[in-house]
Amino acid sequence: MKLNIKYLDNYVGEPLSYATPGSAGFDLRAAISNKIELWHNDNIIVPCGFSVAIPEGYEMQIRPRSGLAAKYGVTVTNSPGTIDSDYRGEIKVILYRLSVFDGIGEALVINPGDRIAQAVISPINQVELISVDTLEDTERSSGGFGSSGVQ
Repeated sequence: MKLNIKYLDNYVGEPLSYATPGSAGFDLRAAISNKIELWHNDNIIVPCGFSVAIPEGYEMQIRPRSGLAAKYGVTVTNSPGTIDSDYRGEIKVILYRLSVFDGIGEALVINPGDRIAQAVISPINQVELISVDTLEDTERSSGGFGSSGVQ
């Protein structure tokens, strides 16, 4: 499969690519002109400087980078974020920094071109949505969070 990518004027860094032949995702870079600071409990939207034409039947999932998550508590707020196949605007990432990591008094500096997240192209299935009056019962039935006993 091929993915058509349109690099925008604000794009920073090398062209998008997979780091290794076995990589599931490709890194997304911060398309910013000046550094930004991400403080604990901050939520910011970072532009990536490109748009894409995702093939119908697929989505682009935006996921955290494991190194940023492990070292600095950075995650993608709506992880995984979904980019639909009919979206043609600039790709942006919503980053959030958890407060439970060391260095609480320090901001994480994001520089132009820094790798901030990763993207995975995944197949999706649309289903026929049917309104019914009742649903078949199961052993779990309407038991919610934690009801399966798995911890």
